[in-house]
Amino acid sequence: MSPVPAPGTSELVAGIFAGDGRRIGQAISAAESGDGVPELSRRIFPKTGRARVLGLTGPPGAGKSTLALKMAQAYRARGRKVGIVAVDPSSPFTGGAILGDRIRMSEIYTDPGVFIRSMATRGSMGGLARATSDAVDILDAAGFDVVLVETVGVGQDEVDIIRTAETVAVVLVPGLGDDIQAIKAGILEIADVFVVNKADKEGADRTSAELAMMLDLTPGRSWRPPIVRTVAPRGEGVPEVVEAMESHRSWLANSPEAGFRAARRARARLVALLEERFHRSLESRSPESNGLEEAIRRIRERREDPYSAATRLFERLTREPAAERA
Repeated sequence: MSPVPAPGTSELVAGIFAGDGRRIGQAISAAESGDGVPELSRRIFPKTGRARVLGLTGPPGAGKSTLALKMAQAYRARGRKVGIVAVDPSSPFTGGAILGDRIRMSEIYTDPGVFIRSMATRGSMGGLARATSDAVDILDAAGFDVVLVETVGVGQDEVDIIRTAETVAVVLVPGLGDDIQAIKAGILEIADVFVVNKADKEGADRTSAELAMMLDLTPGRSWRPPIVRTVAPRGEGVPEVVEAMESHRSWLANSPEAGFRAARRARARLVALLEERFHRSLESRSPESNGLEEAIRRIRERREDPYSAATRLFERLTREPAAERA
């Protein structure tokens, strides 16, 4: 039996606009592999910008997946279509997502108004896969009203979530203690909403109080992130999280901050694509004289410093015609 040919870009675009789950999944797979993504993006991008993109981030074990599940159910109760992009740690053997989030979200997996996709970080800094923004665009163009992006909990590198999400909830749990101080300089500054999950455990009052104190010590913010306490498995506090996220949306709609954030997301995404293209250009080169491999050898043997090598390679690449580098 001959294999079924992969769908072309036109088929994928038509399926995305029709809300076809199978085509949406194939399009996200294409985004992960990079096959035909520029053309796909060119054709669907004008139809994006309508979905509400929410980020959930925080340390491992904070209960982000359970919270995402309960939030999806809350939005579904409001009649909204929900897409979930769960960014998993890469498998050390296959490089693929471990699918743990989809297993934990099994109770909504068959809901036709919900689409769940696990993506591997593939070692990306910031806990977000390279194709996460592409996946969000695909779900946006497919008519999903809300897209939840749940990231792996890796600490301060989670600030990369601002590249994708309009509103970010940082999920914490009691018992972090001094760890809150340790992450203050990174992850806390990106929060639009704080969620103290597992609030039925000892220490919840202290965690909430420490967060409030830290907010008091950072005056001048035009939006003060609310602190919401939840017990996600029981659904307690989840409506309040949704309301806090929606309040932030209303605030953004009447604030110049919205334009700044949109520009920041566009800039970060564009720079990331440029960095990736430059990296691919280097990696695809044969190990000819003065190429990447030669530069690596020269640095290893202390015959050239890293800055000089980087400058030389950059100047060489930028001098070449674009067609030759493609």
